[in-house]
Amino acid sequence: MSHRTATVPEATWVARWAGSLLCLVVAGIHVVDQGGITATRDPSYIGIAYHVLEIAAVVAAVLLLLGLVRLGWLLAVGVALGPLVGYILSRGPGLPDYSDDVGNWTEPLGLVSLAVEGALLLLSVPLFVRSLRPDPGASGSIRD
Repeated sequence: MSHRTATVPEATWVARWAGSLLCLVVAGIHVVDQGGITATRDPSYIGIAYHVLEIAAVVAAVLLLLGLVRLGWLLAVGVALGPLVGYILSRGPGLPDYSDDVGNWTEPLGLVSLAVEGALLLLSVPLFVRSLRPDPGASGSIRD
């Protein structure tokens, strides 16, 4: 299994730069929400999830810019979906030992986060799916 590079049509610079930028914005929003890069949210599993998300978002952005689009778009899908699911669970039924945001559906930073994550999801899912299709011009060769 190979990763698609910048030479394939779905790996256009515009889409890759947009995806990278959206990933970095997701990371930035969560850094702000947790109170800074070295701060950690309570309970600890929430704080760890924030840090994992921030690292994954930066890695996805780098992968997309380097042209490793299959892995980059897959990680971007996770960067978008993870916080969306977390938002719904934390505002709806709540999470174990974390009920601070139950019912807080209109928090401004949360709404901005939803918009950015939604845009990233709409961009990354079709481009990831397209990256799975065989390259008709590859004629059996393996690409980086």
